Amino acid sequence: MLYLASQSPRRRELLQQLGFAPAVLHVDVPEVRGAGESPQDYVSRVARDKAQAGLASLQRAAGAVVLGSDTEVVLDDEVFGKPADAAQATAMLRRLSGRTHGVISAVWGVSGTQARCELCVSRVRFAVLDEPAIAAYVTTGEPFGKAGAYAIQGRGATLVEHLEGSYSGVMGLPLFETARLLSGFGIVPG
Repeated sequence: MLYLASQSPRRRELLQQLGFAPAVLHVDVPEVRGAGESPQDYVSRVARDKAQAGLASLQRAAGAVVLGSDTEVVLDDEVFGKPADAAQATAMLRRLSGRTHGVISAVWGVSGTQARCELCVSRVRFAVLDEPAIAAYVTTGEPFGKAGAYAIQGRGATLVEHLEGSYSGVMGLPLFETARLLSGFGIVPG
């Protein structure tokens, strides 16, 4: 049985797009970057911790495969998490304006017998944003709960001038990599 250790409706929808209907597990994993931890190592560790916490909550049920995923926006080695308020969202969008940033998505699958990881790194270039455009976007409420204060699948698409990599990875779950990971567990879309 496939489980998703995430409260993200986006990730569930993306898995359903592939033909999977995972059961959702609610896990609470601290998302704090360690001193000296690279952005890629951080994102991978958080995704792994989510998957392992999900598996532990099942008490290692036979045949269970648990997916954990994390996605973060990175600019100049700084990880941009989710903005706490409008001021933080505005500051993030100002810094991303006219620049190219990375979006790292890690997916871990764990079972009682194995653990596998896939990592996806995309590059996103924002258009130059003026203050009225930033303010208008922030007032939509869309930046909240989103790494880097934007949602490429929503109105945030108008901020993106160029994407190199995985659109679904920027959304929060890289589909190609996830399908490849699941095939390693013998799980294929039904």
